[in-house]
Amino acid sequence: MRPNQKNSTDVANRRLPAVRRHVKLIRTIRYSDSIALPLTVYRDLIDALYAMWLPIFGLGLLFVSISVLAAFQSGDATYLALASAGSLTTIWRLCEMNAYRHITDSADVECLQRWEKRYAVGSYTFAMLLAGLNVRALAVHDPLLHLITVSLAFGFAAGVVSRISIRPKICVISLMLAAVPTIGALIFHALSEHSDRLHPEMFLAEAAIVTMITGLSLQTVSHLYRSAIEHLTVRHDLALLAKYDALTGLANRLLLHERFQLSLTAVQRTGQSLAVFFLDLDGFKEINDQHGHLAGDAILEQVAHRLEATVRSNDTVSRLGGDEFAVLQVGLYHEDEARLLAGRIIRRLSEPYNINGVAMKVSVSIGISIAPRQGLLLEQLLVNADTALYRAKTNGKSQAIFWTSTQGSKCPVAA
Repeated sequence: MRPNQKNSTDVANRRLPAVRRHVKLIRTIRYSDSIALPLTVYRDLIDALYAMWLPIFGLGLLFVSISVLAAFQSGDATYLALASAGSLTTIWRLCEMNAYRHITDSADVECLQRWEKRYAVGSYTFAMLLAGLNVRALAVHDPLLHLITVSLAFGFAAGVVSRISIRPKICVISLMLAAVPTIGALIFHALSEHSDRLHPEMFLAEAAIVTMITGLSLQTVSHLYRSAIEHLTVRHDLALLAKYDALTGLANRLLLHERFQLSLTAVQRTGQSLAVFFLDLDGFKEINDQHGHLAGDAILEQVAHRLEATVRSNDTVSRLGGDEFAVLQVGLYHEDEARLLAGRIIRRLSEPYNINGVAMKVSVSIGISIAPRQGLLLEQLLVNADTALYRAKTNGKSQAIFWTSTQGSKCPVAA
């Protein structure tokens, strides 16, 4: 092992960040801490908000039922107004959950943030209705009704903590909107005159219980949020490592195949073509032998950078392994577009590389196959492009050749 390879652990430690650089990040807030969340993790969090309709339906049904019972018992029309508002709010929230199911995976950050705000409005509205029910019930001395309405508040608190602690701001505000007016109503009722023995003490104790449970719930929210973020981030990182090359952060063969299938569907619909490039670096082995694998890895990282800067944003650059790369060029109207891109790639990758102050030079040979004219399977197109690549190597390197069933068509590229 070469002496400069003793730092290979440092390279391994940089692998996941290299992958993460190819994923969009958004900013979000956790209390006073600012953390970065990958877009896919944020999407998972919003998905979770809209995933559980049964608790919303169940709490809404209980709220309406209790309000109607209270109205019949007391003859107070306020409870019927609360029941109507609760029904409309619950129906609206369930409709929102159904509408969210039609959001596509391509939704951007702004779209997801709008849906998060819409969920927050529904949660806040129901919390205020629940607080209004408790305030109204505690305005009179009816211990049985108090027991039911305060119990419903406890159920709401447990529900929001377990379901939406993943969005702590919504969770905390919902808790406070429901709990603070209820606590205030309990204290006010405790201070009212009544002949029952220990009346003030009992209601003050209940106010203290609600206050304590609310405080403990806030601490639970913080713990559940951190646990959820850790779990989703680890899952996200594992998914990235499954589809991206660890060294360069480029798409690997699996992700290349997925994007090829998506692009092929579009090609068949529009009548355009797509080109599959098979690239192999010329002179890379000599650099590895002379300067070591760390220098070789640095070359590969810079090659990946240059390739991504050369292709369009909707094209895909993939590392297949070693010093072999693939490029998926989509939306072609003519074969000359692939020829022009191949020329740009050869010129860009043939420019000198500065590795730790040492100038190094490699070039690239390219084989190209065209879909759907030359096949509909990525594996076959890569084999064809690899065959054309071999011809480019044997014909003098630093050039691109299109695959044909008989012979390659040399691409005129300035060395």
